Amino acid sequence: MPRSVNHVASRAKRKRILKLTRGYFGARRNVWTVAKNTWEKGLTYAYRDRKTKKRNFRSLWIQRINAAARLEGLSYSQLMGALHKAGITMNRKVLADLAMNHPQAFQAIVKQAKNAK
Repeated sequence: MPRSVNHVASRAKRKRILKLTRGYFGARRNVWTVAKNTWEKGLTYAYRDRKTKKRNFRSLWIQRINAAARLEGLSYSQLMGALHKAGITMNRKVLADLAMNHPQAFQAIVKQAKNAK
């Protein structure tokens, strides 16, 4: 019995991955093995950097909160401790947004946290 090869499916798979590597430089775009390896490595980087992005944004939020808290005479850790004692449960993303875009609202929150000490 002759060997059966599903050439339609394998060609479609190669075509799909080569379409995804459009825009890459040189052989990374059109040589099958190089393009496939580059595409797979790109998926690895994407997975890793989704985690890194979360880390970077948390760090940015903390820096912004710290800068705004220092204007109010508190350090970041003092502010977060005071918020916890006051029972104010607000995440860092929202606090950083208030500190940057709505300073009066941030000042009100800090004042409320200071009074709860």
